[in-house]
Amino acid sequence: MEYVLIIHAVKDYKAWKQVFDDAASIRKYAGEQSYYVLRDENDANRVVHFSKWASIAQARAFFESARLVEIRRQAGVEAPEFNYLHSLEQGTL
Repeated sequence: MEYVLIIHAVKDYKAWKQVFDDAASIRKYAGEQSYYVLRDENDANRVVHFSKWASIAQARAFFESARLVEIRRQAGVEAPEFNYLHSLEQGTL
């Protein structure tokens, strides 16, 4: 499995979430298989997007595309930090 962890600040969570939800179909088409959205307990505008992808190459191509740069601008994303991750182990306790 391949994953992407994105941590970023947004200007307004509700506005960001609307753009995020509207982009669901293009994320799916690009190879995103599942996701979590998390917010910092002390800062509602600090967002984590953790997602499972078909491949790191597809995720990187999607997130680094000009289209996504524009979508992030429209959503009020500030200084995103991208982490492309390969799964090593998974478990349930």
